[in-house]
Amino acid sequence: MIKLIGGAGFVGSRLIEIQEDCFVLDKRCSGDEYVDITDPRSLHGKISKHDKVVLLAAEHRDDVTPTSKYYETNVEGTKNVLNEMDRIGCRNLIFTSSVAVYGLNNDNPDEMFDVNPFNHYGENKLAAENLIKAWYEKDCNNKCVTIIRPTVIFGENNRGNVHNLLKQIASGKFLMIGKGENEKSMAYVGNIVSFIAFRLNADEGFQIFNYADKPDFKMNSLLYFIEKTLGKRAPSIRIPVWLGYLTGYSFDILARLTRLKFPISAVRVKKFVANTKFDSTKSLSSGFKPPYTIEEGLERTLTYEFLQKRKTSRDASSLKE
Repeated sequence: MIKLIGGAGFVGSRLIEIQEDCFVLDKRCSGDEYVDITDPRSLHGKISKHDKVVLLAAEHRDDVTPTSKYYETNVEGTKNVLNEMDRIGCRNLIFTSSVAVYGLNNDNPDEMFDVNPFNHYGENKLAAENLIKAWYEKDCNNKCVTIIRPTVIFGENNRGNVHNLLKQIASGKFLMIGKGENEKSMAYVGNIVSFIAFRLNADEGFQIFNYADKPDFKMNSLLYFIEKTLGKRAPSIRIPVWLGYLTGYSFDILARLTRLKFPISAVRVKKFVANTKFDSTKSLSSGFKPPYTIEEGLERTLTYEFLQKRKTSRDASSLKE
């Protein structure tokens, strides 16, 4: 049996569509499916010796408050899962980490690159990785551990940073910050879940994989592709990077004063203008064949989120007339 801890989220809900014998465990569930990894008692009886555990649960937004929640979930929660696996003798784990462990503006880092996280999320994902590595090395016999470091994931029904970008362009409210020459690695959710399913067939050992679909887009090329697919034109105005940061910091101050969350922040501006390009040669040469190209993933997402819904809305309006 495959136990998806944190499986009610975006990635888990897509994984169960393609992978048999999955059982979802999540704090958003009830009854036998309820698990909160910050509470070790909730894990008791939920994992058996011969299960394969896929640990997806994480605090991953860049505006989580208080920041201690990152540590409680991503580090202490991981420790609780490992302790429970030790207790019942389960030895097969796939953990979704993040390329955030590398930091920003690096030169296409591969898995051997020095880690240097720049935010709480990256720091705590790296701490969780270190816990898992120590757990494996303590007794590696018959253990199978895969750590996957995906870049930003997008796809249908996701509401993360890529969706916000697509939504802004679709609405005509998008303004480019900087020259748009910075490169972005992205990963379509259909390919990420297929890679997880591929690694479920591994027998033993410890492996770390970056995951990003190729080729990478420059922001200008990505904008052009989205405009062409949607039949939209984004405003040609470009904001200087310094002004983007000033706007982001202003919203940070406003967020502290009002205790509200806004779509603009200094961290998001920093990530937007950065080069976030990552080497995924190891994963893409491991025998895994992505079922979708990056262009197909973008087209599927744009069609589902904006073109089909727009048509459905028009059809519904015509029926009322």
